[in-house]
Amino acid sequence: MGSYRIGQIVPSSNTTMETEIPAILRGRQGVLPERFTFHSSRMRMKRVVKEELEAMDRDSDRCALELSDARVDVLGYACLVAIMSMGLGYHRVSQARLHQRTVENGGAAPVVTSAGALVDGLKVLGAKTIVIVCPYMRPLTQLVVDYIEHEGITVKDFVALEVPDNLEVGRLDPQNLLEIYKRLDRRGADAIVLSACVQMPSLGAIAAVEAQAGVPVLSAAVATTYQMLKALDLEARAPDAGALLSGRY
Repeated sequence: MGSYRIGQIVPSSNTTMETEIPAILRGRQGVLPERFTFHSSRMRMKRVVKEELEAMDRDSDRCALELSDARVDVLGYACLVAIMSMGLGYHRVSQARLHQRTVENGGAAPVVTSAGALVDGLKVLGAKTIVIVCPYMRPLTQLVVDYIEHEGITVKDFVALEVPDNLEVGRLDPQNLLEIYKRLDRRGADAIVLSACVQMPSLGAIAAVEAQAGVPVLSAAVATTYQMLKALDLEARAPDAGALLSGRY
């Protein structure tokens, strides 16, 4: 039985990634033998605006060094919109740079970003047309849409909840998503991104929305967990976390 250290680079005001990713992986521990511990380093960010996101991203190198001091087995950069606000395709730049920081520190570990993981997870599902729910203000939501479409995936419709305070985003009730997703024009959509934000809780609603909608449903947190498991060469399966973690992929 293997034991793995999961490292997360987390915005200082994020309260969700350190609950949802452990919840997914602890659920996995009920059906598979591997065990996980969880370790975080934080970057300052209170308001989800471009200036704070850019300043926060500059702090990610320090976080990668701190986590590699603990010799974590994989690092997850837990802020989708920070990566996407830095320019199209930036997740590849970030992943390579942060991995290099771990190499230089003698604790080489793969790096996953929630932005890259969401794009890659949609491609794993074969989703060509999607709809998404975001907590961001409309301009940042449009930035997320543009980033995803630059990766070759059509965003047919989106809902922007327009909550600028990151702590308030973390307090949103995931059960409200059972009604919010119905506002989306889902005709022709191959998948639903129920939370294109690692701070907006959604895990408790994913299975229910998937059952109602009849198409794969995922979130940035689910996609990040999938990519972490793949980076560790482990079976990407966990209960009640949607199609991507069903074990079919």
